[in-house]
Amino acid sequence: MKTSFRFESFEVWQRAADLSMVLFEVADELEAQKKFRFAEQLRGAVLSITNNIAEGSGSWSNREFGQFLNISRRSTFESANMLLLFERARILPHVKAEECLSDLEVVSKMLEAFRKSVTAAR
Repeated sequence: MKTSFRFESFEVWQRAADLSMVLFEVADELEAQKKFRFAEQLRGAVLSITNNIAEGSGSWSNREFGQFLNISRRSTFESANMLLLFERARILPHVKAEECLSDLEVVSKMLEAFRKSVTAAR
């Protein structure tokens, strides 16, 4: 049986879900380095991106949905911060960090554009 939750059709949710798979792999690499707390924190921030899109899509008002999209966008910044620090600490290779940071920036911009379109709709 195929589900049909509203958020599944959003391009930004699909893009963020794809990025989540990549960042889960980064978290797995952190665990392999025995950086368990870093892995847990990264997974939490990454899950917050798609979770807030999904949760907000169930809102009764566009304003409230926009607030959830803002939280989701903030989670992209949290994730980016961690990747930058992991790179500085030489825990994460530069190439991998750059690839993920580029994708996070795209998702962040998509979330902002989506938030503006949702909150402008009446």
